[in-house]
Amino acid sequence: MQFMISADSDMGIKKTTNQDSLLMKEYDTHIGNVVLAVLCDGMGGFEKGEVASATVVKAFEQWGNKQLAFISEQPQYEHILRQQWFSLAFDLNEKIMNYGRAHGIKLGTTVVAMLFTQNKYFLMNIGDSRAYEIGKNQVIQLTKDQTFVAREVELGHMTAEQAETDSRKSVLLQCVGASEQVYPDMFYGEVKQNTTYMLCSDGFRHVITQEEIYHMLAPEILTDAKTATENIRYLINLNMRRNEQDNITSAVVRTF
Repeated sequence: MQFMISADSDMGIKKTTNQDSLLMKEYDTHIGNVVLAVLCDGMGGFEKGEVASATVVKAFEQWGNKQLAFISEQPQYEHILRQQWFSLAFDLNEKIMNYGRAHGIKLGTTVVAMLFTQNKYFLMNIGDSRAYEIGKNQVIQLTKDQTFVAREVELGHMTAEQAETDSRKSVLLQCVGASEQVYPDMFYGEVKQNTTYMLCSDGFRHVITQEEIYHMLAPEILTDAKTATENIRYLINLNMRRNEQDNITSAVVRTF
């Protein structure tokens, strides 16, 4: 399995800072090449959201540099990775919250982190940044939003259509640095060949469709890194032309 990685980010048309942070890194390990992708969306309504998101990204990079030498594709590794990533999330939540208290501010960030090995992916989510699998004429959302409206839809209290227009659709149930406790979601799956995996902040997906995402990021389209970068930028610009107000970030891992 070979990986091609590409990403782009923009502060958008309204905000004066980009509070999204991103890590895309490939490692050569004893089980073959692996990719660590982490995307964090600092809370736009809070001060210093970029500090929170960058802190989390840096911590995951340090984890990767230290721990991926010991990576395994054995079944027990899922449990080990879950423990390590959850511990990292708990520690970062406390660290960022204490920083905010010390400086008299509120700050927080979403986290979507994904590790690709030659056969498996490991995926952790806190908040409403997302991961998708794109291939075979479909776009599949791999994560579940930890938001008020997503919970209400799951409970049957509102429809997906109602959730799209509800004034509370951006209200997070979980946020690293702004929640007293965090409860990450963890997902596992097969890394498929000739497939695109995409991570994005919520600003990337509000005003474009899954059909438009597929048209630009389908694996048969992303034959090289230049095309991937150009197509991500096209979708970012499309968001801005449609008056998206948030920071906009997308990252893709294309398998061969």
